[in-house]
Amino acid sequence: MPMLYKPAAEGKAVRPPQIPSPGNNSFLGDTFTSDAPKEQQMSCGFYKQEKGEPLVYTYTYDEMKVILEVEGEYTITDETGYSVSVSPGDVFYFKKGTTITFKTTGYGLAFFTGLRPNGEA
Repeated sequence: MPMLYKPAAEGKAVRPPQIPSPGNNSFLGDTFTSDAPKEQQMSCGFYKQEKGEPLVYTYTYDEMKVILEVEGEYTITDETGYSVSVSPGDVFYFKKGTTITFKTTGYGLAFFTGLRPNGEA
């Protein structure tokens, strides 16, 4: 099939699966993964960070995020200390090997695309 489709009820409106995080308040789920050799696969989906403990994550792949929703204060900080107060519509590129800290007093929801196979977060 040349085009795949999932309605919001199967994507944005669904809480992504929980990922290991200090406060168990980080969620990420793949919506689609490309049909390519494993080392060339791209996956996309939704990431949600809820209030509580920050998530410190080191990327083992290149990833891009578009911030969709923010409630409260949401900051994203890299290992150099460069920090951004996030707003809907902001776009990020995290290079492989980068360590990023996600922290919010409410929640943040983002759409991501990463150069990795399905489920390898």
